[in-house]
Amino acid sequence: MIRVDPNLFVSLRKDKNFNAQACFHCGTCTALCPVGLEILPRELFRFVLLGAQEEITKATDTIFSCLLCGLCEAHCPRGVKIAQNIRTLRSYLVRHEYRIH
Repeated sequence: MIRVDPNLFVSLRKDKNFNAQACFHCGTCTALCPVGLEILPRELFRFVLLGAQEEITKATDTIFSCLLCGLCEAHCPRGVKIAQNIRTLRSYLVRHEYRIH
């Protein structure tokens, strides 16, 4: 069972560059990723929109494995700021999971 935190998206949305809601799950980011991440950006963004905070926490290794190369972002047909969104997720994890401020 997934617990839902309705404030997760609200909290991340404070970063004005966070635009995960623009993702329409086309898979372009997946096809271009040089790392071949275990959890895809579109899955992470869906977890955020659903408020599935525990799923974001489980994906910590993947979130910090992203190279932030921007290849996915450069080819995203919706203009999703994938690298910036990953940075925002990293900041969230550092603040909320590791309690580093």
